[in-house]
Amino acid sequence: TGSSDPYCIVKIDDEAIIRTATVWKTLSPFWGEEYEVHLQPTFHSISIYVMDEDALSRDDVIGKVCITRDMLAEHPKGYSGWVNLSEVDPDEEVQGEIHLRVGVLGSPGSRRLLCCTVLEAR
Repeated sequence: TGSSDPYCIVKIDDEAIIRTATVWKTLSPFWGEEYEVHLQPTFHSISIYVMDEDALSRDDVIGKVCITRDMLAEHPKGYSGWVNLSEVDPDEEVQGEIHLRVGVLGSPGSRRLLCCTVLEAR
């Protein structure tokens, strides 16, 4: 139909932690949702999956972004900007990008907090 019903799932080390609201019938969703979650000191990566909700079948994966612990260490004040989506299924072509703000509060070895803002996509 030329549109999607997108939402995002944020996973830390493949464990789903956050699900945004679904934005109906759009290819340019705006979420503006901010989350804070506790990070385990041993976490490896944060993945943000952009999904297409489908009432009649399983939801489709539009694409994903993966942010590793090393990438976050390179940006001690956090990362903010547009990130290209990558494919989950190698047979699928992915187009689009998502606007994120991601940062970690606290020092390594102590209790740390992930601050993740899912802004919009296109």
